[in-house]
Amino acid sequence: MLTAVVAATMLFSGAAPVALAASDATDQGSVVATRSFPKVSAVKKNILAESTSTEVEQDSDWGGVESLDVPQTKSQAEKDAEERAAAEQQAREQAAAQAQQTQQASRSADRSDLATDNSSSTSTVTVTPPNDASVSSLLTFAGQFVGKVPYVSGGNTPSGWDCSGFVQYVYGQMGVSLPHYSGAQATAGRAVGSLAEAQPGDIIANSQHAAIYVGNGMVINSQLNGTRYDPIAWVFTSSYSIRRIF
Repeated sequence: MLTAVVAATMLFSGAAPVALAASDATDQGSVVATRSFPKVSAVKKNILAESTSTEVEQDSDWGGVESLDVPQTKSQAEKDAEERAAAEQQAREQAAAQAQQTQQASRSADRSDLATDNSSSTSTVTVTPPNDASVSSLLTFAGQFVGKVPYVSGGNTPSGWDCSGFVQYVYGQMGVSLPHYSGAQATAGRAVGSLAEAQPGDIIANSQHAAIYVGNGMVINSQLNGTRYDPIAWVFTSSYSIRRIF
């Protein structure tokens, strides 16, 4: 019995501090735990962090997605601007076509009027020969054809003539033979130095045109709209020669 009492006393004396410690720990709000797994000191990679670089193999195949042609959308304002520009361009093209048609019709009418004038004037010419070989007779003879003889390329008769054909015909009736070419007529007779020295009856000519000087800066000549008087500055826009025949 004594032995049992001593054992019980020793058991209670050893358990009391443990109970007291547990009670104290609970009272202070602390939890005592025992680690049942080994401490890990190795740093592990954060798999949730954002990657900062990417490596792609050169022969990677993405199924053609890298070459897709993605259509670009346009705003309504851009679409409206394109429609206005297209309408304006169409209007300009139509206006240009109408203007071209108008010009063509005008040229056709002009040619028709010219042909009508030429055909009507050829039948009304009555030629009065010059009185003599004087300059005044030459100018009077040439003046009777004004407004009556039409322009005919290559012609040299009152039925129709060109510029050099007119000069050739008038001087031919005065007994002077001239070539039928304005460039050749620019070398006929004697040269006159300037317009200030020119006299009525002189030939004024270059490679494009020929006329007869009548004085006061005017000439009588054959143009596309017939035989007429014109200022020299109108019919000779480049250099010319002044030739004296008489």
